[in-house]
Amino acid sequence: MPVLALVSAVFVIAFEQIVQWKYGATGIVGLLLLTIGIKAKSPSVSSAGAVLLALLVAGPAL
Repeated sequence: MPVLALVSAVFVIAFEQIVQWKYGATGIVGLLLLTIGIKAKSPSVSSAGAVLLALLVAGPAL
């Protein structure tokens, strides 16, 4: 079980670093809002994070 927790922690940290490298601080804020909203079961907070991430990803296409 500890190996699975370690692998998942490494994956989460690596994913956050990739988001920050590609989308900057705004990407981290969007990811943070999405994560907090899901854990707190708050649809408005998670929706705000999802919309922020979607705008960052779709920004060059708009």
